[in-house]
Amino acid sequence: MLATEIQKYTDDYSNVHDAILNEVERSTHLHTIAPQMLSGRVQGAFLTLMTSLLQARHVLELGTFTGYGTICLARGLYSSPESKVVTIEANPEFSFLIKKHLAMAGVENKVECLFGRAQELIPQRSETWDLVFIDANKQEYVEYYEAVIDHVRPGGLILSDNVLWSGKVVFERNDVDAKVIHRYNEMLFRDPRVEVLMLPIRDGLSIARRV
Repeated sequence: MLATEIQKYTDDYSNVHDAILNEVERSTHLHTIAPQMLSGRVQGAFLTLMTSLLQARHVLELGTFTGYGTICLARGLYSSPESKVVTIEANPEFSFLIKKHLAMAGVENKVECLFGRAQELIPQRSETWDLVFIDANKQEYVEYYEAVIDHVRPGGLILSDNVLWSGKVVFERNDVDAKVIHRYNEMLFRDPRVEVLMLPIRDGLSIARRV
């Protein structure tokens, strides 16, 4: 993992300073017990950039948490009435913070929030996704991927967060979650339906492009 000083340097020399997102970050630290689950500033800006470059209209997020990543995705949407982020969160206790943060950022009309198990909710959707962002239960990454892969358009992206798992996929592969994530990384690498690029952004971000 990058040293804290290096991460600060990348923040300092990237256009990632945003008053709204800073407030969402502060609110998350005040009201949750695991604020480290938040997407970081550089990663958030990367989500906006990828969504914008794809001119994405249909975006799916698995794992809303308090809405930081959701806001970043929504900001990158192609300007069109049908453009929307569908975000799924397993824990309904975050609903108040999500609603508050989306309204704060002025993107509440661009987001549809669903609560429940993604494996049950995804099959109910009819969209063909331009971009999917997976950042939920690590033990279920393989299930999420299999649920969405055939519904991503050619050239669309599946972004998967935490694929380095604090370096444990390399140094502590016996860790329960590291085992699953390593298996997931291997599966993506061998899947002929996608081309994969793994980036050491924050805790590791995997980009799978549908071919």
